[in-house]
Amino acid sequence: MTTTLNHGTTHGDPVWVQAGKAWEHAAKDWAFLFEPYARDAIELVFDQAQIAEGSRVLDVACGSGFALARAARLGAETAGIDAAAGLVDIARRRDPNGDLRVGDMFALPWDDKSFDLVTSFNGIWGGCGDAVGEMARVLKPGGMLAVTFWGPGKNLDLRDFFIAMGSAVPAVGEELMDLATIGKPGVAEAMIEAAGLQLTARGSTSAMFEWPDREIAWRALRSPGVSHPPLQILGESKLRDLVLEAIAPFEAPDGSYLMRNELTHVIATRPL
Repeated sequence: MTTTLNHGTTHGDPVWVQAGKAWEHAAKDWAFLFEPYARDAIELVFDQAQIAEGSRVLDVACGSGFALARAARLGAETAGIDAAAGLVDIARRRDPNGDLRVGDMFALPWDDKSFDLVTSFNGIWGGCGDAVGEMARVLKPGGMLAVTFWGPGKNLDLRDFFIAMGSAVPAVGEELMDLATIGKPGVAEAMIEAAGLQLTARGSTSAMFEWPDREIAWRALRSPGVSHPPLQILGESKLRDLVLEAIAPFEAPDGSYLMRNELTHVIATRPL
């Protein structure tokens, strides 16, 4: 679930390396407190793909392997790639038999026509059309590609959190706006068409966040890569206050949190 806008270089390092460092800054909290939000989307995609014993599945921007562990339990032969080495370490524990690599989703290290299903759960954003092209390249004819992202729907309780990050660091806000363009109608479909794939479905699933108290909510929301630059600039205390203020409307009288979100998916096939 690590994403980059391009595959150039910055400060002497490839952009994907810089992104990986941001996304692994709180790898355990991301893996156990944040990443399970995609559960419903993962189940829908795997049901649609009819994963069975021996299916070959690749997850791009695989994060800590939450989706791949499920695919492995269904009998799939799994592979994954992410820019964040700390997340891939956790993925290897969750899916010990998978072919899991640290690398750039714009240059996938697998052969053409290798996989029956290629997924990316919130790893493909605006500006990532070339990565979709790579996903299509490694997909077998007749195989399925699925991508999820935060859509344009009103049901996005995380919106205030994203706005808070953008207001804290304007550069982060600008990047988030660029990344979020994938949620606009037609953008993801255009990426799929440019990759030579045929769109078969667009829909949405529920993505719920539930945390028992403020400390766990803060740990969860400081863990994404988007939180890393504001954390470095503002420091732990100031950013914590900003985040908790942003999510205050979702705090129940007992101090727990429930945040409801709509996760959009697009599904496509590679023509025979």
